[in-house]
Amino acid sequence: MKIAFITQPFDEVLPPNHNSIGILIYESARRLARSCEVTVYIKGGWFRKKETCEQGVRYQRIPVGLDKALQRLLACFSRFFNAKRPPYASKLYYRGYISRIGSILRVQQCDIVHIINFSQFVPVIRAFNPRIRIVLHMHCEWLTQLDRAIIERRLSKADLIIGCSGYITQKIRHNFPRFSGCCETVHNGVDSDRFVPRNDHNKAEKSDAKRLLFVGRVSPEKGVHVLLNAFQRVVQRYPQAHLEIVGPKKQLPFEYLVALSNDDKVAELASFYDGSSPYNYAHHLQDMLGSLNIARQVTFAGVVPNLQLLHYYRNADIFIFPSVWEEPFGMPPLEAMSVEVPVVATRSGGIVETVENGKTGLLVERNDVHALAEAILRLLSNEDLRQSMGKSGRKRVVEFFSFEQMVENFLRHYKNLCAGFPP
Repeated sequence: MKIAFITQPFDEVLPPNHNSIGILIYESARRLARSCEVTVYIKGGWFRKKETCEQGVRYQRIPVGLDKALQRLLACFSRFFNAKRPPYASKLYYRGYISRIGSILRVQQCDIVHIINFSQFVPVIRAFNPRIRIVLHMHCEWLTQLDRAIIERRLSKADLIIGCSGYITQKIRHNFPRFSGCCETVHNGVDSDRFVPRNDHNKAEKSDAKRLLFVGRVSPEKGVHVLLNAFQRVVQRYPQAHLEIVGPKKQLPFEYLVALSNDDKVAELASFYDGSSPYNYAHHLQDMLGSLNIARQVTFAGVVPNLQLLHYYRNADIFIFPSVWEEPFGMPPLEAMSVEVPVVATRSGGIVETVENGKTGLLVERNDVHALAEAILRLLSNEDLRQSMGKSGRKRVVEFFSFEQMVENFLRHYKNLCAGFPP
């Protein structure tokens, strides 16, 4: 079977600097390559090597320079666009990138093409390749947030729509009942062979001070501001507690989420977008550290390559994921669970499908500072509970959320599509 992955034109797929979706594609592709012929199309420049091969996977770089110039031009007129039809949802979005890929696929005669998030890529690939099987894999809510008529036309050209969580899949089925039979859930996975618990020697070397950890984008929807307010309350009882915040300090663009959402809690995040800088939120958090008098107990580690995250998880007593939006899936809680670290998270989106409340962690309502602080304090005060939740979390990841299981599900759907069976 010949499989092609089409990445988002801003994804970093190859290590060490791959982003979260890039990691999923990289790990899926190298596992699929054990039994299939796999090509991954990624962004590239005119002067970079066009093609590389790693672990049996062919990575083909597609120049995006002209597309970027067009996107900058469209961005200048973004205020004239309907919120449900933003520039990034336009059929012109990276049209050169996807047209070039469609032309190459026509020559290569692949069986399956697996597209990430951008529905406008589907009809382009279909036009170039009428017989190819097209999988649209959603890691966000765009299908149910963008203009319904436009999305429906695009979905009619796809053979299978995959949601990264039941939350995403059910919303698509509800909004597009015509395509409900073509929608399936394939949960994301983690590398449970790499994200392994610390050994007894590591435990003995840990400091007596309680260490809390957040991993993710430092952006309003991730709720880091809620976490800082809750942490101030934690410090009042545990003055030696320390919070490590790992992730890029760059907030998600307003039009990608806040402008689209009809969620009141997400609408409240608009206050963090008063200026045009993508770093407004980071500046706000720095001001919070001073006003809350917790600057010495909080560290911003910045961007950490995925290969180095294990060190942070192993040194944490509790992992905290305080998302304010409906999280489509949430990879970091699973990585923490795989390392036997108990999780405190919000009841949001796909998180309720991964974190078992009271068994692998504690779930609280979104944007509830008091509940978040109380959950953290409960775990800090009970080492036995932390250990039992950590072990249960590791067991859950191994049983249900490994990369191997994710790839097995992909293969099953691919084979059904090629055989002409329903998804």
